[in-house]
Amino acid sequence: MNYEKMGPETEKELRKRLCDDGEPLRRQALEKDSESIWRTAYIRDVDKIINCPPYNRYADKTQVFSFYKNDDITRRALHVQIVSRTARTIGRALGLNENLIEAMALGHDIGHTPFGHAGEACLDKISFARTGRHFAHNLHSVRVLDQIYPLNLTLNTLSGIVSHDGEIEQAHYEPNTTVSTFAQFDEIVEECYRDKKNLLLLRPTTLEGCVVRISDIIAYLGKDRQDAQKVHKDAMFTPTEIGTINAEIINNLIVNIIENSLGKNYIALDDKHFEALKLAKRENYEKIYLQTDTQEMVEPLMTRLYDRLLEDLTSGNLKSPVFTAHINKVQQNIYNQGREYLKDNTPDRIVIDYIASMTDDYFLDLYNFLFPDTPHGIEYKNYFD
Repeated sequence: MNYEKMGPETEKELRKRLCDDGEPLRRQALEKDSESIWRTAYIRDVDKIINCPPYNRYADKTQVFSFYKNDDITRRALHVQIVSRTARTIGRALGLNENLIEAMALGHDIGHTPFGHAGEACLDKISFARTGRHFAHNLHSVRVLDQIYPLNLTLNTLSGIVSHDGEIEQAHYEPNTTVSTFAQFDEIVEECYRDKKNLLLLRPTTLEGCVVRISDIIAYLGKDRQDAQKVHKDAMFTPTEIGTINAEIINNLIVNIIENSLGKNYIALDDKHFEALKLAKRENYEKIYLQTDTQEMVEPLMTRLYDRLLEDLTSGNLKSPVFTAHINKVQQNIYNQGREYLKDNTPDRIVIDYIASMTDDYFLDLYNFLFPDTPHGIEYKNYFD
């Protein structure tokens, strides 16, 4: 391998212009991960995340609406970009580290299942029944970036990813500065696998992580309303302090957060904007999210697929896609050299990893491949339905 180094005069000039990231903690102190003046620790984290194989699959994972052949509907790839842009806008105004924010934002949903939160609920149900351990997309995002593909990301980035959950709104976000080691972090994550109630206690270790968390809500609140209109699910929403359409919601929440957080050691909304955000989120659930039967459609398919893949794995069927399309590709990845993914994980854990990695179309194509005599029966709506 040939990695060129920057000349000393150029580096000297850059040092006058750029600030560094301090000394972020990684699991391993590897020479190749040493930060430089032009490629700092969190820039490295961003590069690692966007070049990780699962990042490609954001493009065909449901954000809210499954079973639509409509490129105008938001997929998860666009959602993470909007979170990143929103959070960096806030972070820049507050003088925070934009590269750390970008790493958290782009990685936060990489562990999401096919079919959005409906698919997540199905896989959680299966996982807990078979293993006694829960599945949650934020936990799995950390597993993808830290274990399946051991990227050696910084603790701050991983903390922001695991604590990003935009389903839990708060008026006041303060970082948990007591978590300073990977041992502490790993125990917190393990407690969440054992009991989902612990997910409610998660807090990022940095202000940047707090910004990403509130930006996750800002990114989907109005955008999901736009998408609902595109699939002809028109609904009336209550006019509030933050507005009713996407542009209003994004602008007004960003302005209020900056006004209430500048110079503080926390991220906050005022009472009026927080109450409006809660109302808007509740109306989204009532008029959009709870109006779908995706989980009922997906659960029997996912259960059958899970059983088949587990049977193939435990019987050693090396021609099965669980080997050819998942295990082999994970083990051959450059980050896994010297590691044995198959031996280091239980069969259930491997099947959960595989299903979680799938896009919507991949899942349905694999189902038809494995069960050609009993197709899935799901029909997509096209632009003109």
